[in-house]
Amino acid sequence: MPVFSNPRRTRRFDTAPTLEDVEAIAAEALATIPEEFRRHVGNVRIQVDDFPTEEIEKAMELETPFDLLGLYQGVSMAERGADHVANDIDRIFLYRRPILDYWADSGEDLPHVVRHVLIHEIGHHFGLSDDDMEAIEARAEAEEAGRQPGAA
Repeated sequence: MPVFSNPRRTRRFDTAPTLEDVEAIAAEALATIPEEFRRHVGNVRIQVDDFPTEEIEKAMELETPFDLLGLYQGVSMAERGADHVANDIDRIFLYRRPILDYWADSGEDLPHVVRHVLIHEIGHHFGLSDDDMEAIEARAEAEEAGRQPGAA
């Protein structure tokens, strides 16, 4: 698996990135996650689809399929007991078309967007709520801002 060391070196796209392009970006992003976390997602399948299924749209009461960038489907580590038997594969879905729309609207680097969505869904695998992850992100951003030259 390639190491994702410099997102600025990721190739530029003249056309919309394909499912395979997004899969490659996700694989590179996964390689950047610290090993102590990555080893716990080894059995989680990462799947890139264009959109969520109609069943997911209905279950999540989405107004449009563009409302969902990613989804963790499985039993989180926080919910597993010692006697847990996996009945299905845990999966992280990344939805290409909504991610590409977000990328185009935000102006952020595509690898950054894919990595962000992937890490968010990995957080659900660990049993973290959206509020937990927002608090972690806010702390990380504050720490990063504090390390910037000229920070007070």
